[in-house]
Amino acid sequence: MAKATPLIKPGMNAILDVERIRSDFPILNIKVGNKPLVYLDNAASCQMPQQVIDRLVYYQTAQHANINRAVHYLSEVATLEYEKARRKIQQFVNAREDREIVFTSGTTDSINLVMHGYGRKFIKAGDEIILTTLEHHSNIVPWQMLAQEKGAIIRVVPINDAGELDIDAYKKLFNERTRFVSLIHVSNALGTITPVKQLIAYARQHDVPILVDGAQAAPHMTVDVQELDCDFYVFSAHKLCGPTGIGMLYGKAKLLEAMQPFKGGGDMIESVTFEETTYAATPHKFEAGTPPIAAAIGFGEAIDYLCTIGMDQIAAHELELLTYATDCINEIKGAKIIGTAAQKTAVLSFTLDGIHPHDIGTLLNEDGVAVRTGHHCAQPIMQRYNVPATSRASFAFYNTKSEVDALMTGIRNVQKVFL
Repeated sequence: MAKATPLIKPGMNAILDVERIRSDFPILNIKVGNKPLVYLDNAASCQMPQQVIDRLVYYQTAQHANINRAVHYLSEVATLEYEKARRKIQQFVNAREDREIVFTSGTTDSINLVMHGYGRKFIKAGDEIILTTLEHHSNIVPWQMLAQEKGAIIRVVPINDAGELDIDAYKKLFNERTRFVSLIHVSNALGTITPVKQLIAYARQHDVPILVDGAQAAPHMTVDVQELDCDFYVFSAHKLCGPTGIGMLYGKAKLLEAMQPFKGGGDMIESVTFEETTYAATPHKFEAGTPPIAAAIGFGEAIDYLCTIGMDQIAAHELELLTYATDCINEIKGAKIIGTAAQKTAVLSFTLDGIHPHDIGTLLNEDGVAVRTGHHCAQPIMQRYNVPATSRASFAFYNTKSEVDALMTGIRNVQKVFL
């Protein structure tokens, strides 16, 4: 396995040693055509360091077995490593207990679990659920499905032109019928950081449970679920340098205990007869069947890797990149940033006058620059800004200012082709 070496340069302000960090990511060395890859699609999926790749290989070559099913050596090792990964994630988000961490297949699965397990049990006809305009589809569709099934009502918090939530409007949506709030921590389409602590505190005053979608927040900042006092928090591993197909749901123990399992089958039971089934304790009652064991262990390794760098260092570096990129693109005539909130993470969503975003993405790819184009699974946001799509550059801690320069050169090349 790769030898651990310092990722932060010694000296003033503990600046990230980005070149050292980049050496951990073999994929960053590939070329697209004859151009070096400039990977700026991290909001969709972050790249995986060699340490996580090595951990997955080691598990598959020396530790693989099914978990919780046998007393032989490999099964015991696999079970131990799987549960160790759960404790790493518990510590990463500062949950009180490891039983408050449920492994899921990702953010979408986590939200669906809460919708089925909590929503279907406690939300009735006429009840109201608060969402925001900033939500991506994964935090809209499950609640719409519940509302249609139960006869509940969706209320939506509007945003201003900068992409910031209207806090006064949020507060006015609460009434005696409000039963649940589900909102995003960071917008994947705009980069807006929502004031979740303030929003949670207000929901708490009304004794309304709240879920926070942290898919775009957890990779970029410290998350402390006890400090936030949220009831549920969700994110995916592949946006934090981990494998795809694995994610986590944090839930307060008393709420998880009150919820119904989402899926039934092996390993989530206590006992089964043809007349009745009793369920295992939390969190295992939500993890039916053989879980993605290798992915969970890789998830834990990715958490270790990020913690070695430090989330505060990551946030500081990415803010520097975002500020530099914002200043650069503002110098380009015809370019417009979509989403200019005062509090943002490393997302630069933009349009170019007279050029469709898909054409922008295609031509940038010819320069080796990978960005996301489209509605970013957040069509209500596109409708709010009256645009069909945007181009989105999203930065990670391994990106550099020279890569921002490559993006800007690519944008100017696009304009030369079309204008």
